[in-house]
Formats: sequence, C-alpha cells, structure tokens
Amino acid sequence: MDGPILSAGFDVARIRQDFPILSQTVRGKPLVFLDSGASAQKPRQMIEAMVRCMETAYANVHRGAYHLSEQATEAYEAARAAVARFLNAADPREIIFTGSSTMAINLVAHSYGRGVLRPGQAVVVSEMEHHANLVPWQMLRDDTGIELRFCRVTDAGELDLEDLAAKLADGKVGLVAVTHMSNVLGTVTPAQRITAMAHAAGAKVLLDGSQAAVHRQVDVQAIGADFYAFTGHKLYGPTGIGVLWARLEHQERMPPFMGGGDMISLVTQERSEWAPPPAKFEAGTPPIIEAVGLHAAIDYVTAIGMPALEAHERQLVDHAMRRLSDIEGLTLLGRAQDRGGVFAFALDNAHPHDLSTLLDRAGIAVRAGRHCAEPLHARFGLEAGTCRASFGLYTTEQEVDYLADALTKAREFFT
Repeated sequence: MDGPILSAGFDVARIRQDFPILSQTVRGKPLVFLDSGASAQKPRQMIEAMVRCMETAYANVHRGAYHLSEQATEAYEAARAAVARFLNAADPREIIFTGSSTMAINLVAHSYGRGVLRPGQAVVVSEMEHHANLVPWQMLRDDTGIELRFCRVTDAGELDLEDLAAKLADGKVGLVAVTHMSNVLGTVTPAQRITAMAHAAGAKVLLDGSQAAVHRQVDVQAIGADFYAFTGHKLYGPTGIGVLWARLEHQERMPPFMGGGDMISLVTQERSEWAPPPAKFEAGTPPIIEAVGLHAAIDYVTAIGMPALEAHERQLVDHAMRRLSDIEGLTLLGRAQDRGGVFAFALDNAHPHDLSTLLDRAGIAVRAGRHCAEPLHARFGLEAGTCRASFGLYTTEQEVDYLADALTKAREFFT
C-alpha cells in the first residue's frame, strides 16, 4: 500500500490530509477530534486497502482451492506477519487474530485461566485497569475460585511497584494482568520491570496494550511478557479486529476458546482434535477484510515511524500540561512522569456530560463518563466521572489551545 508522503520531520498538516473526516465542520466549527483513545480516525490508505480487497480479492480463507481464496489467504497471513513485525514477535504463529482486545483478554482468561491456572492461585490486576482487563478476571474468580488481587495506584497515577512486590511475595500469583498505558491517566507502566518482578515470583504476565501500541513502540521480546493484547480500531485501523500475542509454549497448553470450523484437524461423532496454534484459537470465518485494514494501518504508522510519532506526542503532552494546568478549577487526573496523550479532567461545578456537551458546541469532541474504569474513578473520588481528551497522530497544538480556551469559557459559564 502507499504510505503517507512526508516532508522532512513530522508534518502533521500533511498527515491530516490523509484523514478525510477531519476536513468537516461540526456546528459550524472546524472539527477538533480529541477522542482517539476511544477509537481513532482512519487514513485514506487504510480505507482504500479494504475497498480494494472487497472489490478485487475477497473470498474466505484457508478453505478454497481457487484463485480468489488463495489471494485472500495470502493477504490474511501477510497481515499476521505484519503484526508480528510490528510487535517484534519471534514467530508469526504467536499472533492470534480476535475481534478486539477485549476478546483477546477474555481468550486468555478463559483458556489460560481455566486450562492452566488452578484454585488457590491468584491473578493480580491494578486499580487503573479498563473493565476489559478486570471483568474477565472477576468472572474467572467466581467460576474457578482463583483469588483476585489489586495493585494500588499512587496519587500521581503510577503503579505502586512496592505494593506489586507485596502482592507477589507469597508465590501464589499465577498471572499479573496490567495495562501498558492507562486509558484514563495516560500513565505508561514500566512493562519490562513488571515482567521481571512477576517472573521472579513464578507468575506469567499479560499486558493490555490497547493504548500503548498506538503511542509507543512495542517490542514484546524486549519486554519479556507472556501475552500482549491490542486492538485495530485505536491504531487507525478498522473495528472488528484485535490481536493477542501469546508465546507458543502457552498456546500449546491452553484449550481452545471457541469451537467450530478451521480450528480443528479432525472431527468425528465422538471427538475432535485441534489444529496447531494459532488456528486453534481462530474458530469460524476470521476478520478477513479487517485484517487487510489492520495491515494497511500498520504500514501507515510504520512509514511515518513510531519514534517520530512519540516525539510529536511528547510535544503535545508537554503543551497540554502547560495549558490545562493553568485553568483555575480544572483537576487533571494523574501526573505520571511517563505518560501518553490521554488527559482526564474534571471542572468545578460542571458534570462531565454537561461539559462535554458544551465543548461539542465549539466543535470539540471529547469523551465523558468513567471510561470503562469505574474502580479507578472511585479511587480518586470522582464517581461522577471525568471528561477525557485523547490525542492521535493528527492532533495539533492548535487543537490543544482550542480545548484550553473552550474550557476557560466553560468555567465562566458554570461559575
């Protein structure tokens, strides 16, 4: 596919031209889209790749001995290889395609949790987890009797590593499942250190990379974890596709997540035998067109370069911290030293839904609520929720200024 054409350096104005939706106005104002943490906008190159697949090379994969099916299978497996390169996985077979990162984490909770973990063992999560990395473990606890432990978050919004060490100390923890980057605090957790601590205590590690894979270069071999999950639609790709990276040694031990076609090697009336990984975990018709789209999205961000994206985001984060910290009555949730482009905030006297509605009148799209992280909001005494501005590679400093100016006016309105 064709990647973005960039001038020297990170040309955000040029990049924005690749995103058709950003050219529109909202309520007579230029669209300022600051909800990329929920779902990012899509570049033209990704959209066109999916259309080409549907128009010229679509068929079901792995099943047809004819030209279109061979083309589709090649494209699907090429997407798997592209994801493996993106994560620096050792083997494309370590990549399992799912419907979302939520489904990827549920796969681990169901297959590894029920097939490998045993009653009496514990799973450690943190107070900052998205519900997708909390609810499946609560369900596993209720079904199998494993213990669920919570690692605390500091007032600055960082993972308390001393508390994590205490949770690991008795040797009963079988799995540590934590976010690589908080969808509320923006905190980037020290994944390599967490993994080393967990492994030293005999535990495996799952990282929820739904946000981190968008904002940071991810090297699963360097991190050393056992499982890594992320989703396509936050990475400028389509909805309906997620990724689970899982070491082959774990896949071999895990029972299938779902049964059906394509995940079997033999079926009789009496029994079934499973296909080798990763097919064992990809029952039914997979997300074929979505895989093509994800491949195109990965090619797009790779052409720009993750280091360039990280540098752009650091500038945005620094600028946003300066501007938002100056607004009287605005509370920023989390001030971690290492953070990405996610800012949750509350304004005195303003319910987050009311504030979001007011910002929408200025053409600014932010998220309002508890962002699928209710325990975290309770931890900080903000049960009513917050507003959240989250950045993408197309976000500009001028858009951050629009937000800051609109919040200043909103403060006057609510006061």
